[in-house]
Amino acid sequence: MQLGSDISAVVTGGASGLGEASARGLAAAGVRVALLDLNEERGKGVASEIGGVFARCDVTDVASVEAALAAARAAHGQERICVNCAGIVAGQKTVSRDRKTGAIAAHDLDLFAKVIDVNLAGSFRVAALSAAGMATLEPATADGGRGVIVMTASVAAEDGQMGQAAYSASKGGILGMTLPMARDLSREGIRVMSIMPGLFHTPMFDSLSDEVRESLAAGVPFPQRLGDPAEYAALVRHICENDMLNGTSIRLDGALRLAPR
Repeated sequence: MQLGSDISAVVTGGASGLGEASARGLAAAGVRVALLDLNEERGKGVASEIGGVFARCDVTDVASVEAALAAARAAHGQERICVNCAGIVAGQKTVSRDRKTGAIAAHDLDLFAKVIDVNLAGSFRVAALSAAGMATLEPATADGGRGVIVMTASVAAEDGQMGQAAYSASKGGILGMTLPMARDLSREGIRVMSIMPGLFHTPMFDSLSDEVRESLAAGVPFPQRLGDPAEYAALVRHICENDMLNGTSIRLDGALRLAPR
């Protein structure tokens, strides 16, 4: 797909981190971008900087997703690009033992369900509703391509660490649904891809000390550093532009393989 001002995109989690970088990268290519996020103040600020629009969106609520997509389409028309970056991280072991009392507790099941709802079901809600809109469009490529969906998985989908059962399950689910979604949407000319980022310097890392960040970076074979969100955004753009990329997931991790802990 050739990017330009005749193409519009929606980016969930667009107010910060990988989503913000993706929104900025697409806008730099001339794409009209709508940022979907819960952080209204930050989202509006980024949207203003890139000449886009902001729509408040709770990916766990169908009505909220529908309203956000409607607002984006009212401003820019039907999107041909959907990038899913909205997500949360939660760390808790399947069973934990209190070091002082020895009491044993199972993983908080409500927390597990929330992580699945935001990261996995939330990505599917947005992707499915976006795809339904894309299917109404005329093809934009000689091959009959109408659009592309990019979802954010994680290297934790394949080598999750201790305490990442919920997070890894949610990201593994994204990995697992990428191919069947691509097959489902093949007749509509809509491609589906996912990216598995490794350790990227997003706001989640800002609370860590320099020493901890350096320690994490040292575990990346090459380049031995945390990833730059702009590098994630560059891959998003390439996926949008390369019509043969479909139905698979790409690790973006500097050859990192997570240790058990």
